[in-house]
Amino acid sequence: MFKILVVEDDLDLQELFCRTLKRNGYQPIGADNALKALRTLEEEHINLIVSDVMMPGMNGFDFVRQLRESGIDLPVLIITAKGDILDKQSGFMAGADDYMVKPIDLSEMLFRITALLRRAKSVSEQKLTFGNTILEYISWTVTDDNGTQILPQKEFQLLYKLLSYPGQIFTRQQILDDIWGTADYVDSHTLDVHISRLRDRFKNNRDFEIVTIRGLGYRAVKK
Repeated sequence: MFKILVVEDDLDLQELFCRTLKRNGYQPIGADNALKALRTLEEEHINLIVSDVMMPGMNGFDFVRQLRESGIDLPVLIITAKGDILDKQSGFMAGADDYMVKPIDLSEMLFRITALLRRAKSVSEQKLTFGNTILEYISWTVTDDNGTQILPQKEFQLLYKLLSYPGQIFTRQQILDDIWGTADYVDSHTLDVHISRLRDRFKNNRDFEIVTIRGLGYRAVKK
C-alpha cells in the first residue's frame, strides 16, 4: 500500500484529502507544517508527498527545495491557491513534480497521484546504483566487484528497499508489510532468515552492510 504524506495546515482540507486517499486504497499520513513533515520522513517510508505552499514557518516551496538538496527524490504534488505562472515556475524550480491550484477537484488529484506513482515506479524499478553495486529490478540481479548474482524475489526486494534509503531505519513490521504484504501472515523469523542470507551473500561487498537496530529493525549503511 502506497503511503502518501499530506502536508496541509488547513486541518479540514487535510482531513478531506486524507479521507479521499484512504477511500481509494492509499495510506495517508497528515502533517500541518513542513517541520512535522520532515520528521515524518525520518520515521516512515513515504511514496509520495502532497504539499500546500502557504504554511506557518517553512513554506511549501522551501520544503520541496530542502528535500531535493537532501537527496530525497520522492514525487511531490504541490497544491496551492497561488495560480499565476510565476508561482508555478517557483514550484517547479524548487523541485515539484506537479502542481494543482485550489479549489481542488479530488478526482483530478487522484489521477495525478496515480500518474506520479506510476512514473516513479517505472524509473525506480529499472536500476539502482549504490557505489559499485548495481541492482536491476527487472532481472533481480545484483552486480558488484565480486560478480553478478540473481537473487530470490523477496531477498532482492528487501535489499532494494534498504539500499533505496541508506541510513533510514525500517521497523520489522514496515518491512514485513511492504515486502510480504499485509494480506498474508508471515512471522518475523522469515525476515531474520532473509536478512541473514543477504548478509552472507554480500559479506565481501565493499559498498554497504545491513545493520540491526536493536528493538527497532534494520538499515543499510555505507561502508
